[in-house]
Amino acid sequence: MSWRGLILALVACGASAAAMAQDTGLRRLTDREDVLGWEAVGRLELKGQGFCTGTLIAPELVLTAAHCVYGRDGMLRPAEQIIFRAGLRDGVAIAERQALQIAAHPGFDPHRRLDMNNIRHDVALIRLARPIHSHEADAFALHAARDYGQDISVTSYGMGRAEAPSRQRHCNFLGEQDDVMVIDCNVTFGSSGAPVFSQVGGRGRILALVSGGGSYNGRKVAFGMKLPERVAELKAQLRRNPVAPPGPRIKRIRVGNGSSSAGGAKFVRPEG
Repeated sequence: MSWRGLILALVACGASAAAMAQDTGLRRLTDREDVLGWEAVGRLELKGQGFCTGTLIAPELVLTAAHCVYGRDGMLRPAEQIIFRAGLRDGVAIAERQALQIAAHPGFDPHRRLDMNNIRHDVALIRLARPIHSHEADAFALHAARDYGQDISVTSYGMGRAEAPSRQRHCNFLGEQDDVMVIDCNVTFGSSGAPVFSQVGGRGRILALVSGGGSYNGRKVAFGMKLPERVAELKAQLRRNPVAPPGPRIKRIRVGNGSSSAGGAKFVRPEG
């Protein structure tokens, strides 16, 4: 495989930081039963400026592509502009959380087009204002072993299939160089940040994220990156720059004053 040819093809197609589509077996997860086990994959809403796909890797951490957390001006989006909707299906999410803190890998340059270096570092972590616990959505682990196995899949949202996740049960690993992977998974605009799973040993583990795509020898391909080292660096970045979650909003009921609307007691109730 000519890696120079692959990158030139990527640029020639004018691919932005989202991947291009191809027609292979992709199934919409329509019913609640279909979504079971995949609730940790969700749609990342970008305040009217499109969406990406994100995945829980801890109750309070969402993994996505770095280019998703930058605005068109190349500046990091304010956290309050990002909402994660876990397991979103036809307008109903398993859980919905506001972003609190964002860490984009410093090796990613939002002012440059995709190249090998940007794809390699196209990773971001979003810390949520409140965790999503395992009884709602069970977070996925990263794949750290050298053996990727034969069963690679992708679960994503995308243009034309934005209202429910779609899953391709099998796609092909085509090659790897300098921590950049090429796969032929079926992805499109909005699939940026989608998890590519390896099925080695039990439940799927996240092998890579969809970064960008293009065509090579008439074949549509998608690009991803190795994750463990990048994610460890992002977790350290979050720890170095902690942001306190918002405190509970307090509602007080005053002692009764004779009116029928007073509760006659005083208590506090967390909301949200």
